[in-house]
Formats: sequence, C-alpha cells, structure tokens
Amino acid sequence: MPFMDLLFHAQTVHRANFAPNQVQVSTLLSIKTGACPEDCKYCPQSGHYNTELEKEKLMEVQKVLQEAELAKEQGATRFCMGAAWKHPSEKDFPYVLEMIKGVKQLGLESCVTLGTLNKDQAKQLAEVGLDYYNHNLDTSPEYYDSIITTRSYQERLDTLSNVRDTGVKLCCGGIMGMGEEQKDRVGLLRQLSQMTPHPESVPINMLVKVAGTPLENVDDLDEFEFIRTIAVARIIMPTSHVRLSAGRQTMSEQTQALCFMAGANSIFYGEKLLTTGNPEADSDRMLFKKLGITPEQRHDVSDEAVQESIVAKAKAQEEAKFFYDASV
Repeated sequence: MPFMDLLFHAQTVHRANFAPNQVQVSTLLSIKTGACPEDCKYCPQSGHYNTELEKEKLMEVQKVLQEAELAKEQGATRFCMGAAWKHPSEKDFPYVLEMIKGVKQLGLESCVTLGTLNKDQAKQLAEVGLDYYNHNLDTSPEYYDSIITTRSYQERLDTLSNVRDTGVKLCCGGIMGMGEEQKDRVGLLRQLSQMTPHPESVPINMLVKVAGTPLENVDDLDEFEFIRTIAVARIIMPTSHVRLSAGRQTMSEQTQALCFMAGANSIFYGEKLLTTGNPEADSDRMLFKKLGITPEQRHDVSDEAVQESIVAKAKAQEEAKFFYDASV
C-alpha cells in the first residue's frame, strides 16, 4: 500500500481498539548481565563475543525492588526484568520469584525474560502472579539460523506454549535491521499473528549495533520500512500493545511520532534497555507533551478475568478466520 494509506489504515484499526493518545510505559532492568551461552549475533551479552561488557551476577532482591519503586515514581506501570540465561538456574530461580512478588506488591505489572522455560517453571511463575513473560522470536523461521544457532525456533515456540498454558500473558516480537529481507519481516509478523490468541504485547525493535558483535557493521534499515512494519503489526494484531522498543535513542522525534501514528502504543521508559541506551525519561515526557500523549493507566483485574480474556480473544480470532470483508 502507499505509505500514507497504510498509516491511515493502521491508525483506524488502532482507534477502534485503543484510546488514540495513550501509550503504555514500561521500565526494563537487567537483573543478571553478560556471559550468556547463546550466540545471538545482535547481543552484547553473549559470551561468544568480546563486547567489553562487564559480567554481573544476579542482583539482590532488595536492590531490584528499589529500582522498581523508582520506575513507578517516574510513571512506569510495568516493570520488566531480564536475565542473560539460556534457562533459569535451579539456584537463582527462587530469587526471581521473590522479585516478582515484590514488584506486584508495589502495584506494578511484572514481566520477566529468563530464556527457555519448562512447564514446571512456567507454572511457578504463574503461581507468584507474573503478568507477562517476554520471549522474542526475533525474526522469521527462514532467517533465524542466520542469527542464532544455539537455540532452535521450535524451542522458542515451546517456551511460549508452556507460558500460555499457565494463563500468563505473552510479550513476543522481534528485531528489525539485522540484514533480513522484507519477506523475513513479513514472516515474523505472520508467525506472531498465527498465535491464538495473539501476544498481548508485541515489541518491535530496531537493531542497536554494538561493537564486537557480528552485526556491528550491518546496513541500516530504512526508517520508513520500520514504520511500515509497526503499521502491519497493528493491522494484523489489532488488540495487542505494539511496543516501539529498542533503537529509539537514534530515532528523531518525527520518526517516533510516525511510529505512534502507525499504531505503536507502548514504550520502554528510562536510560537503558538491558545494556544499550534508551532516551532519557525527561526526553520522553517532552515528546509526549508535544504530541498530546499521556501514559496509559493500569487497571487491576483478577487472575480469573485475565484467563477469561485470553480464552475470549482466542475464540474471537478463530471465529474471525471464517469471515471476510465483502466491501474490499
């Protein structure tokens, strides 16, 4: 579609499902940094590459909760915790469970990304009240082996299935600008849209090129192509929060505004995304003021209501497959 037509279509879908000038705000904290055994070519935390990243052990629970309290004071409604693991260790997992409990007690939504999960680990996360589990597919199934060889695409899908079975919501998206072709961006979005129901949160990341990683010199992705990707995500996953995620630090205010116009309605707020830069909170507040955007407020719901919502969304998606728009 012509670019302006695509944005108009995406914004129409967005307004049918969300308040048009509200953006959900999350803060992301690395609770265990570096020495990851995975070989993701984009990641400075991989132990396979020399990025001069200082390795850190799992943070103390109280320190994490202090960071969560600060994030809440700055306007975040969701606190996301990331650990550079292939999968959670038996020794450290109980501490992560305590972090989630503490974040929930602060009145924040909780999200973690801990690598691969088995069914029992997913169940334990659900039992302490985890709201979201982040596990990105990164790219299309066809391009995946060009980026990662230490974990299969199917392993990622299995983890997502284990989490979904517990009723925890999914945060799942990908990274643009890793040297993939447009068909791979389409392939990723198709894979996400085939999940039943769709992931509640879909982060669309622009690659942050880090010296020492295999992708440090990859060609930049055209920003109009990035905005198009967000627009298509909004159209095909109309009730998901589409997050304008990594890469915002190098984007102009005008590019970010077009991303919001294309249907992005979630951001990470704060100075750092795990190990890479992010626009400072004051810059985001100034941009929100210029655009007339306000942070989305959290509405508490029961675990039963969340489960009912997931089932209803899945049913609606299945029923929608049997209908088409005769006016097109």
